[in-house]
Amino acid sequence: MQDKRVQVGIGVLLVKEGKVLLGHRIGAHGANTWGLPGGHLEFGETFEDCAIRETKEETNLTISELTCVGVTNDLFSEVDKHYVTLFLRAKKISGELKLNEPDKCLGWQWFDWQDLPKPLFTSLVNLKAQGFILD
Repeated sequence: MQDKRVQVGIGVLLVKEGKVLLGHRIGAHGANTWGLPGGHLEFGETFEDCAIRETKEETNLTISELTCVGVTNDLFSEVDKHYVTLFLRAKKISGELKLNEPDKCLGWQWFDWQDLPKPLFTSLVNLKAQGFILD
């Protein structure tokens, strides 16, 4: 019997000129959906450190001044996974955007929060369903 445990995910809201950065996911659960930079919280890691690490690994961007802005309870029944996802927003973003993990993401694009592409990654669907507003 598989040991089923809830995992902690981190989603990072990067906003520039009113647009949010999303990647087209491939090669993992949520393939062919659009999602935020982010990933798994590692043992002993702070939420902020995870957001900084994952953002750098995936996008080459350096972020700072992070604030937790939301949390979702996400069931991925098609792959039998359960996550609690914390969403952090970075106030400061620097560096050149690059596709650092082409085996996990087809590319990064900036989108208006009111006009996001479909389909969205489950945790992002759940955040929007809570009525989250990107200001």
